[in-house]
Amino acid sequence: MDANEILDYCLAKKGVTESFPFDNETLVMKVGTKMFLLMALEKQPLGINVKTDPEWSAELREQYPQIAGAFHMNKTHWNSVMVDGLKRDLILKMIDQSYELVFNSLTKKIQNTINNL
Repeated sequence: MDANEILDYCLAKKGVTESFPFDNETLVMKVGTKMFLLMALEKQPLGINVKTDPEWSAELREQYPQIAGAFHMNKTHWNSVMVDGLKRDLILKMIDQSYELVFNSLTKKIQNTINNL
């Protein structure tokens, strides 16, 4: 997958916005007001940070050398993922879980607003 495919996939989800709050090269995808994906656009190979269930994070890190605890983030919940060499379905599954975990952490009011978009 490339950066445009990941961006399009994320933006197709309800309530997603994109911004560059940290610098001009780290794209942040949010649902509501919370981050669910970060992507360094200028770095190669392409990498993303996503939130995953802690048990699944441990499994992923054991199974794939491209997946590690995310730098500067809570490594229990966040993974850095080098996209090259990983199957598209796995990348999409990680993005989906990150979105769902963050969406479910939003207040019911914000969730209802997003669901009614």
